[in-house]
Amino acid sequence: MKKLVFLFTFCLLLSCSEDYQLVPTTGSDTTESLARVGQPQHPYIDPQTLFSIDKVPTITLQFSVAEWNKLLTNYDLNPKNEKKVTAAFTYVLNGQTTQLDSIALKLKGNTSRRRPEGDTGELHSTSAPDWHHCHFALDFSKNRPNQLFAGRNKLDLKWFKDDSSYAREIYSYDLFRRYGVWTAPRASYTRVKIKVDGTTLANYGVYAMIEHVDEDYIGFRKNYWTPTIGDLWKGGYGSDGLSANFVQTASMGIEDVTLNPNTSVYYAYDLKTNDDNLPAAKANLQQFIADLNTKTGADFKNWISSKMDIRLFMKTYATSVMLGMWDDYWVNANNFYFYFAGNGKAYFIPYDYDNTLGTSLLLQNSGLQNPLIWGPANNRPLITKILAIPEYQQMFKDDVSELIDNNRPLFAASKSMPRIQSWYNRIAPYVSNDTGEDMSLLDQPASWGNQPNYRLFSGNSAGGNNGTANWFLTRAANVPW
Repeated sequence: MKKLVFLFTFCLLLSCSEDYQLVPTTGSDTTESLARVGQPQHPYIDPQTLFSIDKVPTITLQFSVAEWNKLLTNYDLNPKNEKKVTAAFTYVLNGQTTQLDSIALKLKGNTSRRRPEGDTGELHSTSAPDWHHCHFALDFSKNRPNQLFAGRNKLDLKWFKDDSSYAREIYSYDLFRRYGVWTAPRASYTRVKIKVDGTTLANYGVYAMIEHVDEDYIGFRKNYWTPTIGDLWKGGYGSDGLSANFVQTASMGIEDVTLNPNTSVYYAYDLKTNDDNLPAAKANLQQFIADLNTKTGADFKNWISSKMDIRLFMKTYATSVMLGMWDDYWVNANNFYFYFAGNGKAYFIPYDYDNTLGTSLLLQNSGLQNPLIWGPANNRPLITKILAIPEYQQMFKDDVSELIDNNRPLFAASKSMPRIQSWYNRIAPYVSNDTGEDMSLLDQPASWGNQPNYRLFSGNSAGGNNGTANWFLTRAANVPW
């Protein structure tokens, strides 16, 4: 992760000016109104095939009025709060139903986190609810420790914010999997519906269902590392190491968005596992960062090859660059996980790929950018020092060439465009929804991006700065080897 001198940003405080107390998430008003069928999960939901992209299941989240209002009120008190409320969960696929009568749920997202109904200060309106798309994080085991869904205790539901193609994040994670990057989270489509007691069922339309990166994520990959849960760090802003004191511990910790925003601390590295062993986890990460920044020459090559699966890491970043990912470690020092496994190696985990495939901001034109000159050259040592080694750079270049090979079912336009078109055909009947937002499938990047010309399942030219151009053709045509 980081830089010639590798630290992380200091604690950032949430920008709220007064103390408050979040509404409790327990009470007698919850348990009775949410006493649903409570059937055990059905065996037909195979944990390994939950994210089959050729299926569009329906997930319904049902709330008592009291629990829904807690979700709204807590958001108003602190939009970044991590307090969970209780809901019932129903999953329907191919006419078969799974029901869980009590799960925990919270809103999620950074700049994309928003209120699911109404404006600030408003409670639920039974007669005229003003629904809004938002991201949900589901926790199946918080209320009932032994309760799982498809073998896992968490699941993320993301609305397609700023992606009218409904394809970018789905395509990205699918491409990672196709190319053997097994560290990437799994993702697929689902329909989402919201039921607040006493109110007509609300259709929230098509969402991305994404694997949550946590202990379950680690467990489902135990054949690649060891079953023992190692240290999982989430890297965010500041994880490039811009400060001279790269062993500063203030940027490593366990995020706790508490009841008081003045004590809510942000960490560039947020520990997601083994929170009872934080000092040892910090020491391990600090040592890795120190070695990353100080070792050189053959010493560095021998060290990094023993600490990381370089072949996997090169495949990961070749894929990431071809996807046009700019809100990541290399460019924006953001959005990745780093896992120290029990086998002694550290693994880079790609994450949050909704702003890709031509939706870009920090790069002048991601479609034309040289894959070897993607982000800053001097302060992203995890990628730049590795690519400076000729053998590893050749791996990266070979991976890019494989991805764009017209004979392989990977990134080539002849393979990617029909793939996305088939998804379009599958989800098109379900895109219209009761929020009134994102009601049409449109083949264009986000309006705030710096290159509005790129298309995914249309266009037949490899354009540049002017006019419409197909992303896949353009990106492939600008590989200079």
